[in-house]
Amino acid sequence: MTTVKKLWICIGVLALLSPFGLLIPALFGAGGAWGEWSLEEIKKSIGYLPEGMKRLGHLWGSPMKDYAVPGQPGSPARKGLGYMLSAFLGVGFTACLAYLLARALGRKNK
Repeated sequence: MTTVKKLWICIGVLALLSPFGLLIPALFGAGGAWGEWSLEEIKKSIGYLPEGMKRLGHLWGSPMKDYAVPGQPGSPARKGLGYMLSAFLGVGFTACLAYLLARALGRKNK
Protein backbone atom coordinates (compact mmCIF):
# COMPACT_ATOMS: atom_id res chain seq x y z
CA MET A 1 0.00 0.00 0.00
CA THR A 2 1.37 3.41 -0.94
CA THR A 3 1.94 6.22 1.52
CA VAL A 4 -0.67 8.38 -0.21
CA LYS A 5 -3.27 5.63 0.10
CA LYS A 6 -2.47 5.25 3.81
CA LEU A 7 -2.84 9.02 4.23
CA TRP A 8 -6.28 9.01 2.59
CA ILE A 9 -7.39 6.10 4.77
CA CYS A 10 -6.27 7.98 7.91
CA ILE A 11 -8.10 11.13 6.79
CA GLY A 12 -11.24 9.08 6.13
CA VAL A 13 -11.08 7.46 9.58
CA LEU A 14 -10.66 10.88 11.21
CA ALA A 15 -13.67 12.21 9.27
CA LEU A 16 -15.73 9.23 10.45
CA LEU A 17 -14.67 9.92 14.05
CA SER A 18 -15.68 13.59 13.85
CA PRO A 19 -19.05 13.08 15.63
CA PHE A 20 -17.07 12.56 18.83
CA GLY A 21 -16.85 16.36 18.77
CA LEU A 22 -20.50 16.27 19.79
CA LEU A 23 -20.25 13.51 22.38
CA ILE A 24 -17.10 14.35 24.31
CA PRO A 25 -18.11 17.88 25.43
CA ALA A 26 -21.50 16.52 26.53
CA LEU A 27 -19.88 13.68 28.50
CA PHE A 28 -17.45 15.94 30.34
CA GLY A 29 -19.66 19.00 30.73
CA ALA A 30 -17.39 21.10 28.55
CA GLY A 31 -18.46 23.96 26.33
CA GLY A 32 -18.09 24.01 22.57
CA ALA A 33 -14.99 23.14 20.63
CA TRP A 34 -11.95 25.37 21.06
CA GLY A 35 -12.03 28.34 18.71
CA GLU A 36 -15.67 27.93 17.69
CA TRP A 37 -17.09 30.55 19.98
CA SER A 38 -19.75 33.02 18.93
CA LEU A 39 -19.18 36.74 19.37
CA GLU A 40 -21.46 36.64 22.42
CA GLU A 41 -19.44 33.80 23.99
CA ILE A 42 -16.18 35.69 23.46
CA LYS A 43 -17.64 38.81 25.05
CA LYS A 44 -18.89 36.76 28.00
CA SER A 45 -15.54 34.96 28.42
CA ILE A 46 -13.13 37.90 28.27
CA GLY A 47 -15.44 40.73 29.30
CA TYR A 48 -15.39 42.67 26.02
CA LEU A 49 -15.50 42.14 22.28
CA PRO A 50 -12.38 43.19 20.37
CA GLU A 51 -13.08 46.04 17.94
CA GLY A 52 -11.95 44.10 14.86
CA MET A 53 -14.26 41.20 15.69
CA LYS A 54 -17.11 43.56 16.31
CA ARG A 55 -16.52 45.27 12.96
CA LEU A 56 -15.75 42.20 10.81
CA GLY A 57 -17.46 39.32 12.62
CA HIS A 58 -20.54 39.41 10.42
CA LEU A 59 -18.60 38.91 7.17
CA TRP A 60 -18.18 35.15 7.52
CA GLY A 61 -21.10 32.79 7.65
CA SER A 62 -20.66 29.05 7.63
CA PRO A 63 -22.09 27.13 4.67
CA MET A 64 -23.29 24.48 7.14
CA LYS A 65 -24.16 26.31 10.34
CA ASP A 66 -23.39 24.17 13.41
CA TYR A 67 -22.24 21.39 11.02
CA ALA A 68 -25.88 20.51 10.41
CA VAL A 69 -27.55 19.62 7.14
CA PRO A 70 -29.92 22.52 6.37
CA GLY A 71 -33.57 21.67 6.96
CA GLN A 72 -32.89 18.49 8.93
CA PRO A 73 -34.16 17.96 12.48
CA GLY A 74 -31.56 18.08 15.23
CA SER A 75 -31.56 14.49 16.51
CA PRO A 76 -28.15 13.21 17.71
CA ALA A 77 -27.92 10.78 14.77
CA ARG A 78 -28.62 13.57 12.26
CA LYS A 79 -26.08 15.82 13.98
CA GLY A 80 -23.48 13.07 13.75
CA LEU A 81 -24.19 12.62 10.04
CA GLY A 82 -23.92 16.39 9.60
CA TYR A 83 -20.52 16.34 11.32
CA MET A 84 -19.28 13.56 9.03
CA LEU A 85 -20.68 15.27 5.93
CA SER A 86 -18.98 18.52 6.96
CA ALA A 87 -15.70 16.67 7.48
CA PHE A 88 -15.82 14.95 4.09
CA LEU A 89 -16.87 18.15 2.29
CA GLY A 90 -14.09 20.09 3.99
CA VAL A 91 -11.47 17.47 3.14
CA GLY A 92 -12.73 17.28 -0.46
CA PHE A 93 -12.74 21.04 -0.90
CA THR A 94 -9.27 21.40 0.60
CA ALA A 95 -7.88 18.52 -1.51
CA CYS A 96 -9.35 19.98 -4.71
CA LEU A 97 -8.00 23.42 -3.91
CA ALA A 98 -4.53 22.00 -3.16
CA TYR A 99 -4.60 19.96 -6.39
CA LEU A 100 -5.60 22.97 -8.51
CA LEU A 101 -2.97 25.15 -6.84
CA ALA A 102 -0.28 22.51 -7.38
CA ARG A 103 -1.23 22.19 -11.06
CA ALA A 104 -1.20 25.96 -11.56
CA LEU A 105 2.16 26.37 -9.85
CA GLY A 106 3.56 23.32 -11.66
CA ARG A 107 2.78 24.87 -15.05
CA LYS A 108 4.58 28.08 -14.18
CA ASN A 109 7.74 26.17 -13.23
CA LYS A 110 7.94 24.27 -16.54
